[in-house]
Amino acid sequence: MQLRNLNIPTGAVFAPMAGLSDAACRHLMMRHGAAWSVSEMASAKAITFGDHKSVQLLRDDAPGGLYAIQLFGNEPEILAHAIEIVREKGVKFDILDINMGCPAPKITGSGAGSKLMLDPALCGAMVKAARQALGPDTPLTVKMRIGWDEEHLTGVQVAAACEENGADLLVVHGRTREQMYIPPVNVEAIAAMKKAVSIPVLANGDITTAEGAMEMMERTGCDGVMIGRGALGDPWLFERVRAAILGQPQPAEPTLNQRMNALRNQIYEMCEEKGEWAAMPQARSQAMHYMKGLRGAAALRRACATLSHFEDVDKLIDAVYRCQE
Repeated sequence: MQLRNLNIPTGAVFAPMAGLSDAACRHLMMRHGAAWSVSEMASAKAITFGDHKSVQLLRDDAPGGLYAIQLFGNEPEILAHAIEIVREKGVKFDILDINMGCPAPKITGSGAGSKLMLDPALCGAMVKAARQALGPDTPLTVKMRIGWDEEHLTGVQVAAACEENGADLLVVHGRTREQMYIPPVNVEAIAAMKKAVSIPVLANGDITTAEGAMEMMERTGCDGVMIGRGALGDPWLFERVRAAILGQPQPAEPTLNQRMNALRNQIYEMCEEKGEWAAMPQARSQAMHYMKGLRGAAALRRACATLSHFEDVDKLIDAVYRCQE
């Protein structure tokens, strides 16, 4: 796949997830074959107000491959200004993504995220402003849903408006905002949005296996997939999806040692990046995903919830091995 001046590697894309897809998590997924990774979302308005934390959220000087930053907002001029500021601050990125899919009340209450799905014209204006601020060389993508609710399935109109105003690729999460993350994913709606545009479209939602990724691409006609929660605790999913796309044999399942080493290394990098005090509360949820399928998983997840210091990670790993004996 080619996006303007970028050759995109074969594979699934790692999705942005607030509070989860930090630098340590993104780097892990990139090492296992993600095509590119996307930052946690940052507020365009906060950036224009001089919020240092919002800029830092986007900064990643060693992303391990292609890297996108994601901004949210509902004012085209503010979005354009934020892009200019991010560049002035020296934030390096290969792709810019606009968030039109977040269902969180805090975001939709400000008119941003999936609330934009109610106004296709505004969606087009947001893309146009971003394209003008970026210039002709940087790829511009949009992550969206299929609509606000069953009465407002505006995905086709929003997709067309985004393409018309300069978007290079769309990512479609196959649910409405009203659904939040409740199944099922509406495959037919994703397929309709793909048919409405000529630019590449990635399907997103509930992809947890290579077989699921291939089925999603076949049923929707999409050019690829974006994976989020399905890869947490299982970064090897990107290797399996890449092999499936290329028609290669599936790689061996990770050993318990490999899983525990990945867990330890991820949390270590989190502590190095943010400091132990900030990292460990976030590490609890990351650790829980690694317990999937293990003997004694329920008790081990309870142990994950008590992680307070990095040394606790080694105690957790010891407990994992004891439970598997």
